[in-house]
Formats: sequence, C-alpha cells, structure tokens
Amino acid sequence: MAFELPPLPYAEDALEPAYSARTISFHYGKHHKTYVDTLNKLTEGTDLAAKPLEDVIRGAAPGPLFNNAAQVWNHTFFWNGMRPGGGGAPTGDLAARIEAAFGGYDAFVEDFKTAAVGRFGSGWAWLVADGGALKIVTTPNAETPLTTSATPLLTVDVWEHAYYLDYQNLRPAYVQAFFDKLVNWEFVARNLSKAG
Repeated sequence: MAFELPPLPYAEDALEPAYSARTISFHYGKHHKTYVDTLNKLTEGTDLAAKPLEDVIRGAAPGPLFNNAAQVWNHTFFWNGMRPGGGGAPTGDLAARIEAAFGGYDAFVEDFKTAAVGRFGSGWAWLVADGGALKIVTTPNAETPLTTSATPLLTVDVWEHAYYLDYQNLRPAYVQAFFDKLVNWEFVARNLSKAG
C-alpha cells in the first residue's frame, strides 16, 4: 500500500493573504508531494509500505528513508496547525497551560519566535508536551519530536521554502503572521488532550 499525499484541510487560497496560494502550490504541491513520492520509491516492495508512517519514522536509521518519512509527517502536521481565520490567543485549558508554562500568551509567542528565528538553516519550531510540561523546541532538517518522549502539539516550518515567496528573508514576520492570522488552536488543544 503506497503512502499518499494527504489532502489539505482547506483550499489552496484559503489562508491568503497571510499564506498565499502560490506558496502552498509550491510548498504542498511540489515539496510535500516529492517527499511522498520519494518515500514510496524507498519503500516499494518492502514490508515498510504497509506500516503506519509513524512506525516507519521511529524505526528508520538516519538517512533518506527517515528524512522523507519524517518530512511527510511534519508537513501534514504543519498544514493541520493552520486554518482560515485562525490566529489570536487560545482559550480554555490550553490558554491556562500556556500561561503557566510561559507567563502569558504574548511571552509564549515571543519565546516561540526567538526559537524559530534562532534555528540556523532549515528545520522546525515546535510546541510540545513533555512529562506534563509545555516546552518550545526546535529540530534541524527533518527531525521530529516523534522520535522523543515529547508529544508534538504545534509546529512552524522554518525551511525557506515554507515562507520565502511571501516573506523573503523576514522569518520573524512569517512566524508573527502565523500566530496572528493562521494558527489553529483547536488542533493544538486536541493534541494536548491526547498527551494527557
């Protein structure tokens, strides 16, 4: 059974103007699709082709198989972390947990932005639950918290292909726009409820 490119949870132009249809057409339609296609080539004719994607990631040694499998998962998670009309502060238990962990929503956004901007080169910035605590972590390249004890709650892709068409070299503006206009807090809250 081949791995498939999951459908976007919204239309390609649904996140405009904060995230353009042009960026999504390249980022999702080319980059994400290439990771899926390459993963299928790497697993064709093996028992890995029938395994859940998470199992492939956790069992793969560093190299092409891990890189492509993890990038398929990371990107799918990233798309689901955004929504049309998103952004702004969360509510309920999630808001309280962010307040307790970071001293407030604004402080959380600043800490997250510092981490995302400080990730040298390509990678990801994450909000995770680890041992009951909320933490901000970054990972290089295709690395993912799935290979750790942490539960991913939210990610921002800081590879240049994720933002360069819309924001050029202004990674801080991209991350700020993510929190102001794009973030899907309902998705984050669902992930938090699974983390316990």
